[in-house]
Amino acid sequence: MAGDSVEDLANELPRRKVGGKALVLYVILPLLMFSGGAAALYVSGVLDGLLGSSEASVEPEPVIEPDEPGVFYDLPQLLVNLTGEERRQTYLAISISLELGSEEDIEHVERVMPRIIDNFQVYLRELRLDELRGSAGLYRLREELLRRVHMAAQPARVRDVLFREMLLQN
Repeated sequence: MAGDSVEDLANELPRRKVGGKALVLYVILPLLMFSGGAAALYVSGVLDGLLGSSEASVEPEPVIEPDEPGVFYDLPQLLVNLTGEERRQTYLAISISLELGSEEDIEHVERVMPRIIDNFQVYLRELRLDELRGSAGLYRLREELLRRVHMAAQPARVRDVLFREMLLQN
């Protein structure tokens, strides 16, 4: 044994293989965590300042002060039957006003009025009575109608959707 070299001793020791669990734990998992964190920072916009985003060169849209009254435009009254599992039909009659950013937006809204009415009708027909209950239901309804009118009326600036009248009939 005294004459054995280090190489001979190393060959006699059992070799240990790196197991799959150790590879996952020490190599793959940290890589996934790092890439996931980097992706989350990129998507959230934290890295935009460091990477030089192209959106920084876009001039922001002027903000209308909340104290400035907008221009109000009344939509025709909508009457739809709501989706329900009951045999009785439930009807919703709703009158809506749009708050626009300026007088110039009225002309554009009038040109796309059939699209706005269609978007509203399609959404309202899929509503159920329980989705309209309470202030939270009305808030969700307002937000969804605002989103739909934004899509249909661009580039007109629609600031808000206001309910003039709402009637549910069973």
